[in-house]
Amino acid sequence: MLIYIAKRILIAIPTLLILVIASFFLIHFAPGGPFTSERPLPPAVLANIEARYGLDQPLWKQLWDYLVNVFLHFDFGPSFKFKDRDVNDIIAQGFPISLTYGSLSFIAATLAGVSLGVWAAIKHNTWIDYFAVSLGIAAQALPNFIMGPILILVFTLWLGLLPGGGWNGGQWQYLIMPVIALSTSYMGNIARLTRSSMLEVMNSNFIRTARAKGLPTRAVIWRHAMKPTLLPVVSYLGPVFVYVLTGSVFVDLYFSTGGLGAAYVGSALTRDYAVLLGVTILYGGLTVIVNLLTDLAYAWFDPKIRY
Repeated sequence: MLIYIAKRILIAIPTLLILVIASFFLIHFAPGGPFTSERPLPPAVLANIEARYGLDQPLWKQLWDYLVNVFLHFDFGPSFKFKDRDVNDIIAQGFPISLTYGSLSFIAATLAGVSLGVWAAIKHNTWIDYFAVSLGIAAQALPNFIMGPILILVFTLWLGLLPGGGWNGGQWQYLIMPVIALSTSYMGNIARLTRSSMLEVMNSNFIRTARAKGLPTRAVIWRHAMKPTLLPVVSYLGPVFVYVLTGSVFVDLYFSTGGLGAAYVGSALTRDYAVLLGVTILYGGLTVIVNLLTDLAYAWFDPKIRY
């Protein structure tokens, strides 16, 4: 197992390095620049600003300095648009918010999706199965950028039960709608995947053997069926955790949570390439790390993967 973990880490490091280099060149090759505007700056002023941020250096020198700062000091540099603010400060302010309701959305989608899928598989071809499948399809048909305005319209404007936006320290009233908007579509995918996997496992020979020995249905499901059922679900849950964070871009815009998604969109609109690059690397690094953890969890569920 330790050898397997070492191999996955050795693969993750160059993957992250390639991600940083590719993002750096893509952003620098984009038309325009962080200080481009309808009224061009005087050449002398523009030269001083570029020298202040190191943009007058050759591209290879900028890349080398950036890699050293990121990998050795975890420093993404100063923001081009916010005076006296670093990219690290912007990430430190917005990422905990996105992580909070993103993690809650992930937990809610996983628990509800797995429970719904197992319930539908156990009650196969009954009204419970049809209800669970219909609910999963309806959840998939309403992505977060559609669910968000619907929730605000119903619970804020019509019923007046919940605040339509803000964060206010993460109080539960401000968490309900962002969590629902972010978790529903992934809950449908998890439920569908769990249901199909459970149906396949329940028709396996070892399940028939367990039932033939007289084990109760609950013991058959929890002791023998759940672990192989969750194998394809675990491989899907890793990317989902990153998706709920990157999907928070829409949630931040609709509910004004102040999370990292708003800073990401704002940096793209204002051409604050330092913030844009820093958030891109952060999300990419999370993707690599979560995929690594998913591989390790999959190897724990299925020992054959280790070989």
